[in-house]
Amino acid sequence: MSSSPKRSIDRADILDRADYLPMRKDQRTRMSALKKDRRVEVGPFATFYFENWETIRHQILEMVYIENGGEAQITEEIEAYGPLVPTGQELVATVMFEIDEPARRLTQLNRIGGIEHQTFLQAGGEKIRGIPDPSRENTSPEGKASSVQFFHFKLTPAAIDAFRSPGAQILLGFDHPNYGHIALVPEPVRAALAGDL
Repeated sequence: MSSSPKRSIDRADILDRADYLPMRKDQRTRMSALKKDRRVEVGPFATFYFENWETIRHQILEMVYIENGGEAQITEEIEAYGPLVPTGQELVATVMFEIDEPARRLTQLNRIGGIEHQTFLQAGGEKIRGIPDPSRENTSPEGKASSVQFFHFKLTPAAIDAFRSPGAQILLGFDHPNYGHIALVPEPVRAALAGDL
């Protein structure tokens, strides 16, 4: 039987850059495989990446490795990303609006301002609104959506039961007037996310 997932990132969880370097290649390969069943594309350019302790720890390790900011950076990264580890009765997703061409990206992000209030998950017969991260600017004062946004989905007991039920229909979507798209959560993703609860 698997142990309960970890619910917080501590300083002891983050290796120093020199200690991380020898295992970085293997860690990146392992995380790539793990993340495969934690992503859902919704519409033509939005992707949900569901976080857990391992994905957030990996994010912090990579930031510290790339930026080489030492102990001060480790503290800052834990403060910034630690709240994205799911606490047990929720799922947490990073949503990326991925558009390669810069002019098109600007046009589309300007069209979907406020989308952080029109993001949802539907499970167990309930529509659960994503709660945008209040510490980040999701839509600028000019109305342009950020290309990266973070959401907490506070799950009801019925929704948790749905995630734990093989074959349950779970939907992700947006009901924004300029980006109204819904996607069925694939069974391997449902199974992976059930492990977070």
